[in-house]
Amino acid sequence: MNIHEHQAKEILKEFGAPVPNGVTIYNIEEISKKIKSIKIGNLAIKAQIHAGGRGKAGGIKLVKTEKDLISESKKMFGKTLITHQTGPQGKKVQRVYIEEVSDIKKEFYLACLVDRSSSKIAFISSTEGGTEIEEVAKNNPDKILTKKINLTSTLDQNDIKKIIKPFGLPEKIEKQAIKVVQSIYKILIEKDASLIEINPLVLTQKENLVCLDAKINFDDNALYRHPEIMSLKDLNEEDPIETEASKHGLAYIKLDGKIGCMVNGAGLAMATMDIIKLYGSEPANFLDVGGGASKEKVSAAFKIILSDKNVEAILINIFGGIMRCDVLAQGVVDAAKEINLSVPLVVRLAGTNVKLGKEILKKSNLKIISANNLSDAAKKVVEAIK
Repeated sequence: MNIHEHQAKEILKEFGAPVPNGVTIYNIEEISKKIKSIKIGNLAIKAQIHAGGRGKAGGIKLVKTEKDLISESKKMFGKTLITHQTGPQGKKVQRVYIEEVSDIKKEFYLACLVDRSSSKIAFISSTEGGTEIEEVAKNNPDKILTKKINLTSTLDQNDIKKIIKPFGLPEKIEKQAIKVVQSIYKILIEKDASLIEINPLVLTQKENLVCLDAKINFDDNALYRHPEIMSLKDLNEEDPIETEASKHGLAYIKLDGKIGCMVNGAGLAMATMDIIKLYGSEPANFLDVGGGASKEKVSAAFKIILSDKNVEAILINIFGGIMRCDVLAQGVVDAAKEINLSVPLVVRLAGTNVKLGKEILKKSNLKIISANNLSDAAKKVVEAIK
């Protein structure tokens, strides 16, 4: 789960990390009232969307007067920002963050994340703050230090000093950096975050370290332990289809292809997506209905797939273990009749009650293309859209 910059900074502040003073504006009417709590002077107006590259897209404006602050804030609301992370459709600005500008002397990059490949916690530090870390890794890999550590309750001081070594800070400022590293590590552990990125972490002219921008991602599977984090979710930033899927307990991720997929089991779903690509097309989604899905859940999944206007055909691939093939078949039939199915539907069933499931599909009088195995199913669904 992603959160906004202003929310990330509130969490950083709670855990003792330094952040600039700022206020969040949720609608135009409250601008005049809320800006009374900050010092009018050099201020930054920052669009709050779940995407990087806001500055290049016009999502960050610097102002000096209250008049310009109000004027530029009003212009920001409702603006659609298109960045390299939003896709061509962009994201609409529905809240802004106004903060006091920092007098920057140096910029650094600092991140802490779960490194699944090594089963460790990785810290990434660089003197190339303020730029996209992917570009730094590509063009100046020697500018990036990665330090991986075993999961512990607290960080070893020697490890911390290795993490901040690239910054080349004097002892007085080094103490501030140590505190920042300890703070973000504590957040990662206590809040089940999967990524905390401070870019840039700046050194001001007054020799203070400040987290000028912040991004925090959380492990979806741990959100049940953190209602305070779950409450930060902004549904306006979520894909509406994915939001609807979550209401039914479905694991759904929208993709850019033309073939909708309904599968039970994450591994089988990945294999289904791979074989669609092998036969020359692209999956429109990842969708795992789970091992014990009900008829109602299957029906909901079917409708969600078809709510994607890019879908030109559907491949259903079910191996009935816990989930019975007849339950799946009845859910498909009910949903297809309700929404008046108009795209080709290829179904591959195997496992528990497979004969009964196939019989239900046959008697439905729907135009269903039956497949004998996964390879046959993928080949047929790709041919159907051609």
